[in-house]
Amino acid sequence: MQIKPIHNQKQHREALAEIERLWSAKAGTPAHDRLEVLAALVEDFEEKHQPIYPPDPIEAIRFRMEQLGLDRKALEPSIGSRARVSEVLSGRRRLTLDMIRRLHKQLGIPADVLVAA
Repeated sequence: MQIKPIHNQKQHREALAEIERLWSAKAGTPAHDRLEVLAALVEDFEEKHQPIYPPDPIEAIRFRMEQLGLDRKALEPSIGSRARVSEVLSGRRRLTLDMIRRLHKQLGIPADVLVAA
């Protein structure tokens, strides 16, 4: 495979296959140099054509609750009453700036993820 810019999915798949073949190349070898160049080309293509969007704020909260073994009651100090927690988690009520600040502090979820709500 000749090294050149990646313009389509077929070239992307070919580059990934070549990267996999070169994965164990030793540093300082031509094979390792080829691996690094291909990896940079793949990264550039993926950033342009396969962007990773931030997670949904409510899904991020649910995921973090699961990670920490928390139930809905644990969110009351950050969100408010049991009814308010239910409204937020069901999507019927948006997060306020104060809720975002408290959830960020309590759960460690980046504020920019929570602001997207």
